[in-house]
Amino acid sequence: MSARAGEGVLAAVGGTPLIGLKRLFPWSGANFYAKLEALNPGGSIKDRSAMGMVLGALRSGELVPGRSTVVESSSGNLAVGLAQVCRLHDLDLVCVVDPKTTPQNLAILSAYGVRIEMVAETGDGSKDYLPARLRRVQELFEELPHAFWPNQYANLLNARAQESVLDEVVRELDGRVDYLFVAAGTCGTIHGCSRYAERHGLDTRVVAVDAEGSALFGDKGGNRLIPGHGAAVRSGLYYEGIADSVVRVSDQDCVVGCRRLIGTEAVLCGGSSGAVVSAVTQWLPHMEDGANCVLLLPDRGERYLDTIYSDAWVLEHFGDIGHLWKEPGGTVVGA
Repeated sequence: MSARAGEGVLAAVGGTPLIGLKRLFPWSGANFYAKLEALNPGGSIKDRSAMGMVLGALRSGELVPGRSTVVESSSGNLAVGLAQVCRLHDLDLVCVVDPKTTPQNLAILSAYGVRIEMVAETGDGSKDYLPARLRRVQELFEELPHAFWPNQYANLLNARAQESVLDEVVRELDGRVDYLFVAAGTCGTIHGCSRYAERHGLDTRVVAVDAEGSALFGDKGGNRLIPGHGAAVRSGLYYEGIADSVVRVSDQDCVVGCRRLIGTEAVLCGGSSGAVVSAVTQWLPHMEDGANCVLLLPDRGERYLDTIYSDAWVLEHFGDIGHLWKEPGGTVVGA
């Protein structure tokens, strides 16, 4: 029996496949690859973060099986990752979510026996719930005995766990990764990948994919429909120089990217993956022939069937935009 087999479901975290994308940008002379983080057991790249933060706290004694309660804010994917780790290690989990959390993620959390705290109002009239979620986490942290807050927005174990993503990509491509496109939210993934590239002297150009209306890279806050990337508050994991470039995308760009990805490559992914696809589309004029370009695709699309992949939902929020993903080489709105 292998050493990892004894870890249970957590043995399946990481080691996700890197696939070639031959049909997405056929007119480009660059080489495109996708890292399929949807194939982690919890369905997203956040499995790495959850495992890194919880196992680190267990090793340090901050968490005690059968006694401690983990309290965290999440738009959905980290919550699912935490639910796996906590259930396996006999830890209670309270997750603070908001109305943008998908029904599918809420159902998954319920199946794991997670206590769900729904923040119904932002408190400031905006449509961004993150500050309100963080306030509720702080209240719960003070109320509950033996509570532990991983704080994915500032925990270096989040970032360190994500270094494995680029390590796996580098090994697959024999060290040659010219461009790495990363959706930014907590900044855990981009922090980890950038630090890995710096430490190993890689020439990789790290491109942050941020949402319009996100405060991560200095924009004024704004309303966003699709959860999972961007943030109303700059993460504690952000640092100057964390990315070589930043590309901002709209909610509509996320939809177009998702639809284009499944239409050309038969890959069903979530909203932040669509953001990455649209960001690469914007960047194509700057990309040299022969370059190796890697798209980190953070999660799976089944949790967006009622939104991004629902024609009725798309028509309600954006109108008739079907031509944008059906026309090969069509310009993405917002580019």
